[in-house]
This record gives sequence, C-alpha cells and structure tokens, in this order.
Amino acid sequence: MQNKKGSKGKTIKRLLKYVTKGYKLQLVVVLISIIISALVGVLGVQFIKYLIDDFITPLIGSQNPDYTSLLNVIMVMGVIYLVGVIATYIYNRLMINISQGVLNEIRGEMFNHMQKLPIRYFDSRTHGDIMSTYTNDVDTLRQMLSQSIPQVFSACVSMVAVLSAMFATNIYLTLVVLAMVILMIFVSRYLGGNSSRFFVKQQEDIGKVNGYIEEMMEGQKVVKVFNYEEESKKKFDDLNEQLCDSMTKANMYANILMPCIMNIGNLGYVLVAVIGGILSVNGLLTIGSIAAFLQYVKAFTNPLGQVSQQMNSIVMALAGAERIFELLDEEVEEDEGYVTLVNAKLENGKIVESKERTGMWAWKHPHQDGRITYTRLRGQVEFENVQFGYEENKRILHDITLSAKEGQKVSFVGATGAGKTTITNLINRFYDIQEGKIRYDRINIRKIKKDDLRRSLGMVLQDTSLFTGTIKDNIRYGKLDATDEEVYEAAKLSNADKFIKHLPNGYDTMITGNGEGLSQGQRQLLSIARAALNNPPVLILDEATSSIDTRTEKIVQEGMDKLMKGRTVFVIAHRLSTIKNSDLIMVLDHGRIIERGNHNELIAKKGTYYGLYTGAIEID
Repeated sequence: MQNKKGSKGKTIKRLLKYVTKGYKLQLVVVLISIIISALVGVLGVQFIKYLIDDFITPLIGSQNPDYTSLLNVIMVMGVIYLVGVIATYIYNRLMINISQGVLNEIRGEMFNHMQKLPIRYFDSRTHGDIMSTYTNDVDTLRQMLSQSIPQVFSACVSMVAVLSAMFATNIYLTLVVLAMVILMIFVSRYLGGNSSRFFVKQQEDIGKVNGYIEEMMEGQKVVKVFNYEEESKKKFDDLNEQLCDSMTKANMYANILMPCIMNIGNLGYVLVAVIGGILSVNGLLTIGSIAAFLQYVKAFTNPLGQVSQQMNSIVMALAGAERIFELLDEEVEEDEGYVTLVNAKLENGKIVESKERTGMWAWKHPHQDGRITYTRLRGQVEFENVQFGYEENKRILHDITLSAKEGQKVSFVGATGAGKTTITNLINRFYDIQEGKIRYDRINIRKIKKDDLRRSLGMVLQDTSLFTGTIKDNIRYGKLDATDEEVYEAAKLSNADKFIKHLPNGYDTMITGNGEGLSQGQRQLLSIARAALNNPPVLILDEATSSIDTRTEKIVQEGMDKLMKGRTVFVIAHRLSTIKNSDLIMVLDHGRIIERGNHNELIAKKGTYYGLYTGAIEID
C-alpha cells in the first residue's frame, strides 16, 4: 500500500489535488470571502473602542447632544456587517459546491477502480466494510470540506487579525492573553490527541459493525434455521461494545475540550478586566480600549476553541480518507494478454476479421514478427500439470491435467473443498495459477485478454445474482445490445418464458432485492436465460440445481440441456444423476484427480465414483 496509517501528510496532499483540480477560481473567491468575513469581525470589535471614546463619551454630560454623527457611524458599520454576512454566505455556498463536486469525483473514482479489482479483494473483505468506505468515510470528508476547513481557516485569519489589534491596543494585556493561549494549546493537545486517536478507531469499528450487519442480513434464513439468533446477538454485542467504547471515549474528550477552552478563556477575560481596570484608573488606558480589548479576548479565544473542536472532525476525515485511498491504492487486476476475440467469417477457406456480427468468432493473435493469425473459437480447454493455491505457500490443486474437447460435457464430482469450483475459477482467470499451463483453443490463457476470455464463457452459479430492473433488463446482462426478440428467444430456450408470461407485467416486471418475489427455480431460469443470450462456446455450471427441489430441477435441467447443446460444458454437481450423460467425469479429492472416465467406465471400476453413485460413500 502506498498510503499507510499515520501518513497524514500524503493524505492531505492527495486530498488537495482533488480540491484544487477544477475549483481554483472558486477557491480564490472562498479565500477572499473568508478573509473579508474575518476582518469584518475585527473591525466590529475595533468599532466599539471608537464608538465609546470618540462618540458616546463626549455626548455624556453634553448640554446639546448631537446624535447625527453617531447615527452615521452606526449606519457605516451596519453596511460593513452586511458585507461580512454576504461574504460568509458566499464562501459557505461555494464550499458546499466544491465539497459535493470533490466527493462526486472520489465516489466515481472509487467505483470505477473497484470494477478493476481482482475477485481476491472481495473474497478477503466483508461487503459491509467496503460499503462503510462509500458511506461513513466519504461523509466524514463532506463534513471536513464543507464545514471544518472553512471554519478553521476563518478562525486562523480572525486570530491573526485580532492578535495584531490587541498588540496595537496594549502590549501588557496582550501578554496576559497569550499566557492563557499557551495553557489552551497544552490542554487542546492533550484532550484533542486522545480524542483523535479514538475517532480513528471509531471509523474502523464502524466498518466492522457494518460488515457484520451485512453478513447477518444476507444470511438471515440460515440464522433462523439454525437458531443462531442468540449467538449472533452476542457477537454483535461484542462489536457494538467496541464501537460504543471508541465512540464514547472519542466524544468524551471532544465534548470536554470546548468547555475547558472556554473556561480558560473566561479566566483570561477576568484577568484582562481586572488589569485593564487598574490601568484605566491610572490613566494608562481608556474605557473604550478596555471594552474593545475584552471583546478581543472573546474574539480570540472563541475561534481557538472552534479550531480545537474542528480538529477532531478533520482527524476523523483524514482517517476516512486513508481508508478511501487504501481502496484506491489496491492493485488492479493485471492483464498482460494481447490475444483478442473478434467477429470473423470465412473467405476462400480462410478466417478473416469481420466488422459485423456473424455468429462466428476467432482469436486474433498478433506475433512479434508483425504477423496476425486467426484461430477459430471452438471452446477446447486443456489443463497441463496445473498447481494452484489461494496463498502462495498453500497449494489447493495438485498436478491437474485434463482436456475438454469442443462440444464435450466435462463434470467434476467430489467432497466440498476438493477443488471443483477452484478449477472453474481458473478457467475464467478469476485467479492465476502458480505452475503449469491452461490452454484455450491451444492458446495459453495468459496471452488472452481477460475481458475477451470472459466474453467467450458463460456461467450459471448456484447463487443467482439478479439486479434492480425489469426481467428483460436482467436477461439482457448476457448481451447488452440484444434486441427484445433475442431476449424472448433466450427465455424460451431456457424454459423461463413460461413463468415470465404469467407475471403481472411479463418481461417488464420489476425485480428488486435480488428477485425476492421469485422462487429459487425461477431465478435460476433467468440466470440460464442470461447465459443463453450470451451464447458462449464454453459454459460453466456450478451446482446450478443443488438448491432447488426435484420437480423444479427437471424444468431447469431441460433448459440447461438445450443450452448445453453444441458447447463445451463444465459441470459441478452434487446430484450425480444430472451428470450420467457426461463425456468425461473427473473425481477430485483434496485437489487431485483420482478417477476419470465416463459414467459406465467409472461404474465398472467400482472405485470412489461407484461408491458415490451407489450411496456407499456420501458427498460431504
């Protein structure tokens, strides 16, 4: 990772790049407006001195007081205050635009980057924790950019201006105030440092809680079936307690910070009043100067308290920014492939590239000598001495060698964890192998661009994924430019058309919540229709019928049988009755192929497959 915890400087620099990019003119206006607003506050305090010494005091005891000049000065100050209000409105309004624009860009960059991340990233993190980055962490940035930063900058400008005015008024009283300020800074560093530390932990704990809640929501049926409610509550209570502890400590230090600062400021106020009174009695300070200086004390200590309080929001936002940049710094899925999939046609017996969709596909293979060759896409897959492990030093697959010829149906059977799904994950390069070779139409799949490789593959998984939209839109995921007629044909091929027509709005029926209104079998038929529309030469069926009943399985199996015709098919199935007609059956155990052959050959061997088929051995 480039962005480690504690590298606040790098985080701030990266944030500044987002803020300054495209918003330079607006930032200049914001800075000018903040300075104007701060200076107006100082002028207001200075006005009190002149108002008392030059206008109010002379009127006291006057026989014929003239209030005209006093009213004129008050009107001038009214205009100045109005300018301050307008300046405050302008910089607040612009900072909202800037912050929302920056957050819009960051969210877009995060989502685009996430699409390029390998499956390994999502397998190693809870979805709730990732979602917390999009919501809680991004929201801390919004608060910092739109509120904390403007307030801190405004406070700093005000303090500089007020400090200059105090020195110009009386140096002794200013030294008293500075002594109080040193005490404030000491208290702020102690309380603010502890608060910041717990605010950072709070962000991490929020991610953990969100991740656990998301897991429990997705697995609610499992929780209820296994009476896991009490245990899930205990685990949630532990995580919630951690979050409560970090939030309590963070807010405890944050909440006592401002009262401490204000009380120290009040102490300074009293000291200034006493010392100022002594100086006034001795003729060293005017009444107006004392009144103005007392206001200066408030105008100086209040912004200091605001800075101390906003620093917690800034630290929390920087912690959120670090988590955001950790996501953005994740290494994207590498793709060194250069062989692409193109539309093709035959001309004079030779394969040539076509700009139009012909129904025929070919691998376009550029060579170092400048030649370009075309290999027809047939769907032949070969594994040669493949070794693989999700962790470098822990192998899951050992010396896997197999050959699936064009149009063959190859099935994998074995206990859970034997490596069946892992093999299919390697075909589409969700993971890359450590040793050996995988060839697709006799081309090493490392040479094929991942997007093109996956375009040639269709998958029907045990867990279907449907998205918010119409049934037609969900089927069209298999081919985004498909016509309505192509969608209908794919639904008919998969046997999904029958139930779709009985829905209230047919193909325009809206799906929400991953198709909660549909049965498991209906969702699976839509998944098959999606694959049918894609019309891939190679199809992967990963326990596609294991979670549906036998009657529904027959309907789904009919749809899959139609889909499998003329394709190379890899099947993972617990129900051995569904793979009897396979051309090749592989029996796996602990990542090794221990038996291979068709159904009759394996039955004749009376080995592991025979035991699984007859029930003598159970699939775990």
